Amino acid sequence: MIDLISRVNPNYQKSIDAVSGAKPAEKTEKPADEAVKENVDTYVPEDKNKVEEDAGTTYKPNAALVKAMKDEQAANQQKFIDMMKSMLNKQGKVFGESTDYTVSAEVQAAAKEAISEDGYWGVKQTSERMVNFGKALVGGDPARAGEMRDAFIKGYEAATKAWGGALPSIAKETYDASMKLFDEWENEGKKNDESVEEAPETEGSKE
Repeated sequence: MIDLISRVNPNYQKSIDAVSGAKPAEKTEKPADEAVKENVDTYVPEDKNKVEEDAGTTYKPNAALVKAMKDEQAANQQKFIDMMKSMLNKQGKVFGESTDYTVSAEVQAAAKEAISEDGYWGVKQTSERMVNFGKALVGGDPARAGEMRDAFIKGYEAATKAWGGALPSIAKETYDASMKLFDEWENEGKKNDESVEEAPETEGSKE
């Protein structure tokens, strides 16, 4: 802090001391080597015992979290299996109605429309709906496409068993179309991995 009074009137403090009888304050200066020490960083040695303790730290898996994740995965797979079974059985029923001449003409016409190429229960829409449902369950992760494919196969087998025999031909066509979509989904992950490995180095990465 700048002492403005001393600059304007250098004798001000002396006159005050003379009136009060106080002795001039003695200046205490620290040795040069001590002053230097205050502005120099000092090295503090590490606690050897603490370092050894940190190095020996072991990490244990969170068993509860692992179990919860496995339970969630199993639940998702079962949910997918149940959905596949329900959808394939429904598709087979609609297909049967399209060729059942004992139902009304209106029901038969609606069934034929539903299983047509662009119909809701047709091969294209049904297979896409199945695979998209699987993607939704695992957040679209291509690495888990195989997991959902296996669940789909189990769902198809469950639907066949519930049907009491071979499912209608449209179900088999839907199965083949779904498997193709599962393969495409899985390959997306492989392509992404390859693109990352083959990515050229940028100027910044070379430095």
